[in-house]
Amino acid sequence: MWERVRSCTLAIVGALLIASSTAAAPRALPSEVEAALERAKLPRDSLVVVVQEVGARTPRLAWQAQRPVNPASLMKLITTDAALDLLGPAWTWTTPVWLRGTVHDGVLDGDLVIKGSGDPTLVLERVWLLLRRVQQLGVREIRGDIVLDRNAFSVPEQSPADFDGEALRPYNVRADALLLNYRSLVFTFTPDPARGVALISTDPPLAGVRADLSVPLASGSCGDWRAALKADFSDATRPRFTGSYPGVCGEQHWPVAHADPKSFNERMLAGLWSEMGGLLRGSVHDGVAPATPPTFEVQSPTLGEVVRDINKYSNNVMAQQLFLTLALLQRGQGTPEAAREVLALWLAERFGSIAQGSVIDNGSGLSRDTRVSAQLLARVLQDAWTSSVMSELMSSLPVSGIDGTLRRSNAPIGRAHLKTGSLRDVAGVAGYVLSAGGRRFVLVAIVNHPNANAARPALDALVKWAAVDARPEPKTTE
Repeated sequence: MWERVRSCTLAIVGALLIASSTAAAPRALPSEVEAALERAKLPRDSLVVVVQEVGARTPRLAWQAQRPVNPASLMKLITTDAALDLLGPAWTWTTPVWLRGTVHDGVLDGDLVIKGSGDPTLVLERVWLLLRRVQQLGVREIRGDIVLDRNAFSVPEQSPADFDGEALRPYNVRADALLLNYRSLVFTFTPDPARGVALISTDPPLAGVRADLSVPLASGSCGDWRAALKADFSDATRPRFTGSYPGVCGEQHWPVAHADPKSFNERMLAGLWSEMGGLLRGSVHDGVAPATPPTFEVQSPTLGEVVRDINKYSNNVMAQQLFLTLALLQRGQGTPEAAREVLALWLAERFGSIAQGSVIDNGSGLSRDTRVSAQLLARVLQDAWTSSVMSELMSSLPVSGIDGTLRRSNAPIGRAHLKTGSLRDVAGVAGYVLSAGGRRFVLVAIVNHPNANAARPALDALVKWAAVDARPEPKTTE
């Protein structure tokens, strides 16, 4: 009850603050931001901005703040903040495992059953640990099948290429209740000058998939080494590299979404179990987990840790896993429709009319349809600043010039914690900036324009302006 009262109070106060501040906020953009937009040939109306000191009643700058725009990956701020608030930073996913049958002399006379609950952290190392636990329970041979229960999520069938035609980019991998290693392979290229080749290693091992083991070394600069490899992923069982690899590149890693995502779980579990010395007599297939208590359970890292990975590196599939998990826990069904309802209700209860006009799609921002206002994002950040999960949310944001997606930023080094967002026609930043005078500002800036990828200097200029205390333009005298 008190949480609902607090939410409604915050919504009312937030609406009053924004309403009372609109007239007081400067209507002109800082001159350095104007100049950067002009150099990039971007109109002023392509930008929406809010810059406001934390806890202040009025913003230092509000420019088209109420206009709904596509936020790209800034949407992850809403998804992760809502999850931290609703679940708590110590919450974890649980993946139950059953040995369905009897174990004798190293043989499981029955099935190994794994039930997915949406854990986004089941990467190679953690799947290996899961299977290692099975072996510690005395199993070396499975005479039945490996059965995968993926029923916790119900997601419409879509091709990974639907969004932008890039089916092999890991960011386009679709959510799944049992998502193993992001359904992706990592190819590692290690130069061996003595043999004149770069050795190719592949993780995880996939049953029935055989990649080239080496590629010729080439001289010259590193440049676009991936293009130089002339990769051919058209045959999901036979990745090939018909080009060469520049030796000066040293060791490099190339993550690639598997060309046949439907077979990935089957191939990975069969391949990894075999590599670990295990024997599987049956097959790997989908099914239903038993209603009995599991033999053991695998716990994910805490939500606070997962949120850090989502925001630092703008991980789309992890954000979508979290989005659907909220629906599963709050509505009992892990569907996109239920997840949208959960987030829409959370926004409405906390921010009232400020959330009106928002369009929620998939929770990650990898969408052409999502719409939120700079005003709403600023209120989310203001609310987070005074919440019990402030430290988890803020520490999950990339730090300017230091890590994550801001590692190469030209903004003041270490003085900004900002989530970045980018699509073909969207560029944005949102988070917190610490000024030279010790003030902390909430900053939200988003550009929607076909040439949005040229907006980064203007966004950096705005962050720099906030970092010098967001001083107003000096008045000119005759």
